[in-house]
Amino acid sequence: MALNVVMLGPPASGKGTQAVRLAKARGIPKISTGDILREAAQTGSELGLRAKALMDRGELLGDREMIGIVKERLAKPDASNGFILDGFPRTVPQAEALDRLLGGQPLVIVDLAVPDSELIRRMEGRRVCSKCAANAEPDARASDVCARCEGRMITRADDGDENVRRHRLEVYGRESWPLLDYYRSRATFRSVNGAQVPDRVAAELASKLDAMVPVGTERTKR
Repeated sequence: MALNVVMLGPPASGKGTQAVRLAKARGIPKISTGDILREAAQTGSELGLRAKALMDRGELLGDREMIGIVKERLAKPDASNGFILDGFPRTVPQAEALDRLLGGQPLVIVDLAVPDSELIRRMEGRRVCSKCAANAEPDARASDVCARCEGRMITRADDGDENVRRHRLEVYGRESWPLLDYYRSRATFRSVNGAQVPDRVAAELASKLDAMVPVGTERTKR
């Protein structure tokens, strides 16, 4: 049975790190809308430039654009046996669209819970590759060279300004509560303590997935 996972959590909660680990462990692709948009921005496409301007202000793309991007990505062959979504859905309309795209397939929802004070601290130290847009792993943030492509590591534009950092958390908080309410009653919803070191977060996540009731028994909220 395909394992379809949505990773929820505020900016700097560690969604990307945990999604990569889980994807490798389960042999399914990690799909990050943030990575897709940053790569599009580097190509200079209309969508990419619009996305970059919004992200630099700590804002988000609209539902229609995001749903279109994810629909196109999930249609690729490597996602046929499951996937891990990082950064989507962010709103209830996006979640409803994902349910329609899945057509009744099971979905696991993981929420990484981290206090705002810890999120701000993490944002201050985050770095991203200027070439391939990969985020630096926590144990490699002091390096100026990307471990993936050897590009130059820089501070993300949306992390470098304190007002933007706080604005991003405010936007996420405003958008996330209705989304969490949409998913919270499902049998496959799990909250994980994301304030721990990455290894402990990964261990807790793996334990909760392994102990979960059969995925096919989830209850879809309409």
